[in-house]
Amino acid sequence: MHDRIKEVRTVLGLSQQEFADRIGIKRGAVANYEVGRNREYILKRTAETDALEKDIADLEATLESKRRIRGIIIRELKEIIRKYPSPRRTGIVAAESVAQMPAEDLVPDYPVQLFLSREGYFKKITPQSLRMSGEQRFKEGDGLRFSCETTNAAELLVFSDRCQVYKARCADFDDGKASLLGDYLPTKLGFDEGESVAAVCLPGDYSGSMLFLFANGKAARVELSAYQTKSNRRKLTGAYSDRSELRGIFLLQEDVQLVLYSTEGRALILQTAQLAPKTTRTTLGVAVLTLRRKAELARACPLAESGIVNESRYRTRTLPAAGAPLREEDAAEKQLSLEEL
Repeated sequence: MHDRIKEVRTVLGLSQQEFADRIGIKRGAVANYEVGRNREYILKRTAETDALEKDIADLEATLESKRRIRGIIIRELKEIIRKYPSPRRTGIVAAESVAQMPAEDLVPDYPVQLFLSREGYFKKITPQSLRMSGEQRFKEGDGLRFSCETTNAAELLVFSDRCQVYKARCADFDDGKASLLGDYLPTKLGFDEGESVAAVCLPGDYSGSMLFLFANGKAARVELSAYQTKSNRRKLTGAYSDRSELRGIFLLQEDVQLVLYSTEGRALILQTAQLAPKTTRTTLGVAVLTLRRKAELARACPLAESGIVNESRYRTRTLPAAGAPLREEDAAEKQLSLEEL
């Protein structure tokens, strides 16, 4: 065979290096083939090629024979039975048939009290820690805006002054102490630059409504279910209308009476039952307070916190209404603005 390799190379007029480059081997290998040094290697590779061709032919015959395929399956099943004689102790189920455990079921639930400062610092404190604590700590110039009792698994809606609402759970925050400032909500929830907290509420089962009061004298009552999402979305844009500056946000689990104060020194008692709830978050609302040119709705608060003595003076049967000039005896207590809520 080595003579034939040399003969072929000579007929082609190629050097050993050129012949090696043509067939993809080294020049030294060509030299060894021509003097017969690699004869055993060639014979071994030839035998391996013959065996591989026989195996391929056997596999092709198997694929074309149903009888041979069944025989292979039977032999393999018998071998499985021999190796694993005990019955299967587990079952195979479809993914869609597996009951999914709600994420809230994994959250430890226990009583907590929430504290929100005017500048947006948020604290969650357990009753045990609260009993052992002293006075709540705030930054200089800051103070309490909101406080309530709830549970660790409760959901929070945090409305910003940029018509956005951020969703979170009390469990997202570490248990704190009265001596700590707490978490700064704009940082904790990823607010946009310059965005601040307008209000925080606990939606519960989303069965109530949100009331938004605007500087132009309009009020928008939106069903709380409009903020409920099936996916785990953390931020909703278009939380309320941006057509006028926001002056008050109230969570309504039932109808209440609010006092609206205008910049022209007038007050109006608004009964929320007069407002029909809407399903669209960005609804413009309806006019409730009639305003003179350049006048605005300044602030609002619950009637029980207003200090108004002569309630009938500020009531109306129809909306919108201008209200009545605020008397001195009805302004004895300081009214809370949106910034102080």
